[in-house]
Amino acid sequence: MISYHSNQNQKSGALGWDDEIQNENSFLLLPEGDYQFKITNFTKAHHEGSAKIPPCPKAIVDFEISNTDGNLLTISENFLLHSKLEWKLSQFFASIGMKKKGEPLRMCWSPALIGKTGMCKIIIRKYPGADGQEHQKNQIEKLYPAYDLAEQPASFPLYRKN
Repeated sequence: MISYHSNQNQKSGALGWDDEIQNENSFLLLPEGDYQFKITNFTKAHHEGSAKIPPCPKAIVDFEISNTDGNLLTISENFLLHSKLEWKLSQFFASIGMKKKGEPLRMCWSPALIGKTGMCKIIIRKYPGADGQEHQKNQIEKLYPAYDLAEQPASFPLYRKN
């Protein structure tokens, strides 16, 4: 696997061997709504295949999202490079301003993606945990095309509750 990281992310979160630690639970659940994101990492990997999608390349993209208190959350999203999911790939590249409306795009999975920003809709997804309890986590439901956001006022908020 090839992994591309933001140098700033590595520097800001790296701990030394003798550093003091205190935080016992860093789980953050954001309320549903629209948030700005920044891409901090992506990894080229391979999808082994499933009942719906045959084996194909995949990109695992890390989206850094902050709430109004400045707390950071990272959500990882898989992008399968398959024609059945071309709409999702188009949505991703349009959200970071690389794909223009109605025009084809040759995908560019390179370190140039790191630091790109956009807007997304975050939802809360419930799922059964290994402990038998119901758990919750944030999930990206939609990536908004940058060409649609250009029509928004300059003060488009960091977070907008639905």
